Amino acid sequence: MLDIRIIGLGKMGLNLAYNLLEHGYNVSGFDRNSEIKNEFEQNGGTFYSSFEALMDDKKTPAVVWLMLPAGEVTNNQVASCVDIMDQGDILIDGGNSKFTDSQKNGEKAKEQGVYFFDVGTSGGTSGAREGACMMIGGDAEKFEEIRPLFEALCVTDGYFYCGPVGSGHYLKMIHNGIEYGMMQAIGEGFNLIHNGEYNYDLAGVAKVFNNGSVIRSWLMGLTENLLQEDPQLEDIDGVIPSSGEGKWTAEEMLRQELSAPVITQALLARYASVDEEKYGEKIVASLRNQFGGHEVSKK
Repeated sequence: MLDIRIIGLGKMGLNLAYNLLEHGYNVSGFDRNSEIKNEFEQNGGTFYSSFEALMDDKKTPAVVWLMLPAGEVTNNQVASCVDIMDQGDILIDGGNSKFTDSQKNGEKAKEQGVYFFDVGTSGGTSGAREGACMMIGGDAEKFEEIRPLFEALCVTDGYFYCGPVGSGHYLKMIHNGIEYGMMQAIGEGFNLIHNGEYNYDLAGVAKVFNNGSVIRSWLMGLTENLLQEDPQLEDIDGVIPSSGEGKWTAEEMLRQELSAPVITQALLARYASVDEEKYGEKIVASLRNQFGGHEVSKK
Protein backbone atom coordinates (compact mmCIF):
# COMPACT_ATOMS: atom_id res chain seq x y z
CA MET A 1 0.00 0.00 0.00
CA LEU A 2 1.31 3.43 -0.95
CA ASP A 3 2.37 5.83 1.79
CA ILE A 4 0.43 9.01 0.95
CA ARG A 5 1.34 12.39 2.43
CA ILE A 6 -0.91 15.36 1.69
CA ILE A 7 0.34 18.92 2.13
CA GLY A 8 -2.57 21.36 2.25
CA LEU A 9 -5.65 20.12 4.09
CA GLY A 10 -8.01 22.86 3.02
CA LYS A 11 -11.43 22.15 1.55
CA MET A 12 -10.09 20.22 -1.45
CA GLY A 13 -7.16 18.54 0.28
CA LEU A 14 -9.19 17.40 3.27
CA ASN A 15 -11.96 15.90 1.15
CA LEU A 16 -9.39 14.21 -1.06
CA ALA A 17 -7.79 12.72 2.05
CA TYR A 18 -11.14 11.39 3.28
CA ASN A 19 -11.80 9.86 -0.12
CA LEU A 20 -8.46 8.04 0.03
CA LEU A 21 -9.03 6.90 3.60
CA GLU A 22 -12.39 5.42 2.63
CA HIS A 23 -10.59 3.40 -0.05
CA GLY A 24 -8.20 1.90 2.47
CA TYR A 25 -5.12 4.05 1.91
CA ASN A 26 -2.88 5.19 4.74
CA VAL A 27 -2.99 8.98 4.63
CA SER A 28 -0.91 11.48 6.58
CA GLY A 29 -1.15 15.22 6.24
CA PHE A 30 0.16 18.63 7.17
CA ASP A 31 -1.55 21.99 7.18
CA ARG A 32 -0.66 25.29 8.82
CA ASN A 33 -4.15 25.29 10.33
CA SER A 34 -3.70 22.92 13.27
CA GLU A 35 -7.38 23.28 14.22
CA ILE A 36 -8.26 20.51 11.76
CA LYS A 37 -6.01 17.98 13.56
CA ASN A 38 -8.75 16.40 15.70
CA GLU A 39 -11.25 16.08 12.86
CA PHE A 40 -8.63 14.65 10.51
CA GLU A 41 -7.42 12.07 13.00
CA GLN A 42 -10.96 11.11 14.03
CA ASN A 43 -11.51 10.20 10.38
CA GLY A 44 -8.44 7.97 10.27
CA GLY A 45 -5.66 10.29 9.11
CA THR A 46 -2.38 11.10 10.83
CA PHE A 47 -1.74 14.81 11.31
CA TYR A 48 1.75 16.31 11.50
CA SER A 49 2.37 19.73 12.98
CA SER A 50 5.20 20.62 10.59
CA PHE A 51 6.38 19.90 7.07
CA GLU A 52 9.67 18.56 8.43
CA ALA A 53 7.93 16.07 10.71
CA LEU A 54 5.69 14.90 7.87
CA MET A 55 8.66 14.22 5.62
CA ASP A 56 10.94 12.73 8.28
CA ASP A 57 8.46 9.97 8.95
CA LYS A 58 7.60 9.02 5.35
CA LYS A 59 8.17 5.58 3.89
CA THR A 60 9.84 5.04 0.52
CA PRO A 61 8.47 4.93 -2.09
CA ALA A 62 6.10 7.66 -0.98
CA VAL A 63 3.48 9.78 -2.70
CA VAL A 64 3.54 13.41 -1.60
CA TRP A 65 0.41 15.19 -2.79
CA LEU A 66 0.20 18.99 -2.81
CA MET A 67 -3.17 20.76 -2.64
CA LEU A 68 -2.02 24.37 -2.37
CA PRO A 69 -2.69 27.74 -4.02
CA ALA A 70 -1.08 28.12 -7.42
CA GLY A 71 2.05 30.18 -7.91
CA GLU A 72 4.78 30.96 -5.43
CA VAL A 73 3.31 28.89 -2.59
CA THR A 74 3.21 25.71 -4.66
CA ASN A 75 6.50 26.34 -6.46
CA ASN A 76 8.37 26.92 -3.19
CA GLN A 77 6.81 23.80 -1.67
CA VAL A 78 7.84 21.72 -4.68
CA ALA A 79 11.42 22.91 -4.26
CA SER A 80 11.36 22.06 -0.54
CA CYS A 81 9.93 18.61 -1.23
CA VAL A 82 12.31 17.52 -3.97
CA ASP A 83 15.31 18.58 -1.88
CA ILE A 84 14.53 15.94 0.74
CA MET A 85 12.56 13.29 -1.15
CA ASP A 86 14.20 10.00 -2.12
CA GLN A 87 14.80 8.77 -5.63
CA GLY A 88 11.73 6.98 -6.91
CA ASP A 89 9.32 8.97 -4.74
CA ILE A 90 6.32 10.56 -6.41
CA LEU A 91 5.35 14.23 -6.07
CA ILE A 92 1.86 15.25 -7.23
CA ASP A 93 0.62 18.81 -7.66
CA GLY A 94 -3.16 18.55 -7.55
CA GLY A 95 -3.80 22.30 -7.45
CA ASN A 96 -4.47 24.73 -10.28
CA SER A 97 -0.89 25.59 -11.18
CA LYS A 98 -0.02 27.20 -14.48
CA PHE A 99 1.22 24.52 -16.86
CA THR A 100 4.51 26.34 -17.51
CA ASP A 101 5.20 26.31 -13.75
CA SER A 102 4.51 22.59 -13.73
CA GLN A 103 6.98 22.05 -16.57
CA LYS A 104 9.68 23.81 -14.52
CA ASN A 105 8.74 21.95 -11.36
CA GLY A 106 8.92 18.69 -13.27
CA GLU A 107 12.48 19.49 -14.31
CA LYS A 108 13.45 20.23 -10.69
CA ALA A 109 12.00 16.93 -9.57
CA LYS A 110 13.65 14.97 -12.38
CA GLU A 111 17.09 16.28 -11.39
CA GLN A 112 16.60 14.65 -7.97
CA GLY A 113 15.20 11.40 -9.34
CA VAL A 114 11.68 12.25 -8.16
CA TYR A 115 8.68 11.57 -10.40
CA PHE A 116 6.49 14.65 -10.77
CA PHE A 117 2.84 14.56 -11.84
CA ASP A 118 0.68 17.60 -12.53
CA VAL A 119 -2.93 16.68 -11.85
CA GLY A 120 -5.73 19.04 -12.82
CA THR A 121 -8.60 18.32 -10.45
CA SER A 122 -12.24 19.14 -11.20
CA GLY A 123 -15.54 18.44 -9.49
CA GLY A 124 -15.23 20.80 -6.54
CA THR A 125 -15.19 19.72 -2.91
CA SER A 126 -17.99 17.18 -3.43
CA GLY A 127 -15.99 15.61 -6.25
CA ALA A 128 -12.85 15.41 -4.13
CA ARG A 129 -14.89 13.62 -1.47
CA GLU A 130 -17.14 11.37 -3.55
CA GLY A 131 -15.46 11.00 -6.93
CA ALA A 132 -13.38 13.55 -8.80
CA CYS A 133 -12.35 14.25 -12.37
CA MET A 134 -8.57 14.35 -12.86
CA MET A 135 -6.30 15.21 -15.79
CA ILE A 136 -2.82 13.77 -15.29
CA GLY A 137 0.55 14.68 -16.76
CA GLY A 138 3.81 12.86 -16.02
CA ASP A 139 5.91 9.80 -16.75
CA ALA A 140 3.77 7.26 -18.63
CA GLU A 141 5.43 4.16 -17.19
CA LYS A 142 5.29 5.42 -13.61
CA PHE A 143 1.67 6.41 -14.10
CA GLU A 144 0.73 2.76 -14.61
CA GLU A 145 2.06 2.03 -11.11
CA ILE A 146 -0.21 4.63 -9.53
CA ARG A 147 -3.22 4.18 -11.80
CA PRO A 148 -5.16 2.39 -9.00
CA LEU A 149 -4.89 5.59 -6.95
CA PHE A 150 -6.85 7.51 -9.59
CA GLU A 151 -9.29 4.66 -10.10
CA ALA A 152 -10.12 4.94 -6.41
CA LEU A 153 -10.37 8.73 -6.33
CA CYS A 154 -12.34 9.38 -9.50
CA VAL A 155 -15.77 8.66 -10.90
CA THR A 156 -16.04 6.07 -13.65
CA ASP A 157 -14.13 7.35 -16.71
CA GLY A 158 -13.22 10.39 -14.61
CA TYR A 159 -9.44 10.33 -15.03
CA PHE A 160 -7.33 10.82 -18.12
CA TYR A 161 -3.60 10.37 -18.60
CA CYS A 162 -2.73 13.34 -20.81
CA GLY A 163 0.97 12.96 -21.59
CA PRO A 164 4.20 14.51 -20.31
CA VAL A 165 4.56 16.88 -17.37
CA GLY A 166 2.55 20.05 -17.95
CA SER A 167 -0.18 18.42 -20.02
CA GLY A 168 -2.45 17.80 -17.05
CA HIS A 169 -2.51 21.42 -15.92
CA TYR A 170 -2.71 22.64 -19.52
CA LEU A 171 -5.89 20.65 -20.04
CA LYS A 172 -7.33 21.84 -16.70
CA MET A 173 -6.57 25.43 -17.74
CA ILE A 174 -8.64 25.06 -20.91
CA HIS A 175 -11.33 23.22 -18.94
CA ASN A 176 -11.64 26.19 -16.59
CA GLY A 177 -11.76 28.62 -19.48
CA ILE A 178 -14.71 26.67 -20.88
CA GLU A 179 -16.25 26.74 -17.40
CA TYR A 180 -15.98 30.56 -17.37
CA GLY A 181 -17.94 30.76 -20.63
CA MET A 182 -20.63 28.30 -19.55
CA MET A 183 -21.27 30.05 -16.24
CA GLN A 184 -21.35 33.45 -17.95
CA ALA A 185 -23.98 32.20 -20.41
CA ILE A 186 -26.14 30.84 -17.57
CA GLY A 187 -25.81 34.13 -15.68
CA GLU A 188 -26.70 36.24 -18.71
CA GLY A 189 -29.66 34.04 -19.63
CA PHE A 190 -31.17 34.12 -16.15
CA ASN A 191 -30.61 37.88 -15.98
CA LEU A 192 -32.79 38.24 -19.08
CA ILE A 193 -35.46 35.97 -17.60
CA HIS A 194 -35.34 37.79 -14.25
CA ASN A 195 -35.84 41.19 -15.91
CA GLY A 196 -38.35 40.04 -18.51
CA GLU A 197 -42.11 40.57 -18.57
CA TYR A 198 -43.05 37.16 -17.14
CA ASN A 199 -42.96 36.32 -13.45
CA TYR A 200 -41.25 32.94 -13.65
CA ASP A 201 -40.43 30.63 -10.77
CA LEU A 202 -36.69 30.84 -11.52
CA ALA A 203 -35.85 27.66 -9.62
CA GLY A 204 -38.51 25.91 -11.70
CA VAL A 205 -36.92 27.28 -14.87
CA ALA A 206 -33.54 25.89 -13.86
CA LYS A 207 -35.15 22.57 -12.99
CA VAL A 208 -36.83 22.14 -16.36
CA PHE A 209 -33.69 23.31 -18.18
CA ASN A 210 -31.82 20.57 -16.35
CA ASN A 211 -34.17 17.72 -17.25
CA GLY A 212 -34.01 16.59 -20.85
CA SER A 213 -32.95 19.90 -22.41
CA VAL A 214 -29.84 20.49 -24.50
CA ILE A 215 -28.34 22.70 -21.76
CA ARG A 216 -28.80 20.28 -18.84
CA SER A 217 -25.66 20.11 -16.70
CA TRP A 218 -24.25 20.04 -13.19
CA LEU A 219 -23.98 23.82 -13.34
CA MET A 220 -27.69 24.08 -14.15
CA GLY A 221 -28.45 21.83 -11.20
CA LEU A 222 -26.42 24.12 -8.97
CA THR A 223 -28.35 27.07 -10.41
CA GLU A 224 -31.62 25.42 -9.37
CA ASN A 225 -30.28 24.85 -5.86
CA LEU A 226 -29.19 28.45 -5.32
CA LEU A 227 -32.42 29.88 -6.75
CA GLN A 228 -34.49 27.70 -4.45
CA GLU A 229 -32.61 29.14 -1.49
CA ASP A 230 -32.66 32.80 -2.56
CA PRO A 231 -34.46 33.59 -5.86
CA GLN A 232 -33.59 37.31 -5.69
CA LEU A 233 -29.98 36.65 -4.62
CA GLU A 234 -30.31 39.51 -2.17
CA ASP A 235 -27.35 38.38 -0.08
CA ILE A 236 -24.93 38.21 -3.03
CA ASP A 237 -22.86 41.24 -4.03
CA GLY A 238 -22.21 40.10 -7.62
CA VAL A 239 -18.42 40.26 -7.44
CA ILE A 240 -16.89 37.38 -9.44
CA PRO A 241 -13.27 36.62 -8.50
CA SER A 242 -10.90 35.38 -11.18
CA SER A 243 -8.51 32.72 -9.95
CA GLY A 244 -6.13 32.74 -12.91
CA GLU A 245 -7.08 29.94 -15.29
CA GLY A 246 -9.34 32.12 -17.46
CA LYS A 247 -6.55 34.66 -17.91
CA TRP A 248 -4.06 31.92 -18.75
CA THR A 249 -6.51 30.50 -21.31
CA ALA A 250 -6.85 33.92 -22.95
CA GLU A 251 -3.07 34.30 -22.97
CA GLU A 252 -2.75 30.91 -24.67
CA MET A 253 -5.32 32.02 -27.24
CA LEU A 254 -3.19 35.06 -28.04
CA ARG A 255 0.00 32.99 -28.14
CA GLN A 256 -1.53 30.67 -30.72
CA GLU A 257 -3.20 33.60 -32.54
CA LEU A 258 -6.55 31.83 -32.35
CA SER A 259 -10.00 33.07 -31.34
CA ALA A 260 -11.87 32.36 -28.10
CA PRO A 261 -14.28 35.32 -27.77
CA VAL A 262 -16.75 33.69 -25.37
CA ILE A 263 -14.08 32.67 -22.85
CA THR A 264 -12.37 36.05 -23.18
CA GLN A 265 -15.59 37.99 -22.68
CA ALA A 266 -16.42 35.88 -19.62
CA LEU A 267 -13.02 36.78 -18.19
CA LEU A 268 -13.58 40.49 -18.88
CA ALA A 269 -17.00 40.31 -17.20
CA ARG A 270 -15.28 39.02 -14.07
CA TYR A 271 -12.81 41.88 -14.14
CA ALA A 272 -15.67 44.36 -14.56
CA SER A 273 -17.54 42.88 -11.60
CA VAL A 274 -14.79 43.76 -9.14
CA ASP A 275 -14.37 47.35 -10.41
CA GLU A 276 -16.23 49.21 -7.68
CA GLU A 277 -14.86 52.60 -8.73
CA LYS A 278 -16.30 52.31 -12.28
CA TYR A 279 -13.90 55.06 -13.39
CA GLY A 280 -14.02 54.08 -17.05
CA GLU A 281 -17.81 54.06 -17.07
CA LYS A 282 -17.78 57.53 -15.49
CA ILE A 283 -15.56 58.76 -18.33
CA VAL A 284 -17.97 57.39 -20.94
CA ALA A 285 -21.02 58.88 -19.19
CA SER A 286 -19.28 62.26 -18.95
CA LEU A 287 -18.28 62.20 -22.63
CA ARG A 288 -21.91 61.56 -23.63
CA ASN A 289 -22.85 64.60 -21.59
CA GLN A 290 -20.12 66.71 -23.19
CA PHE A 291 -20.92 66.02 -26.83
CA GLY A 292 -24.62 65.26 -26.65
CA GLY A 293 -25.93 66.86 -23.51
CA HIS A 294 -27.02 63.51 -22.13
CA GLU A 295 -27.82 63.58 -18.42
CA VAL A 296 -25.22 62.19 -16.03
CA SER A 297 -26.48 60.21 -13.04
CA LYS A 298 -24.85 61.39 -9.85
CA LYS A 299 -24.69 59.96 -6.36
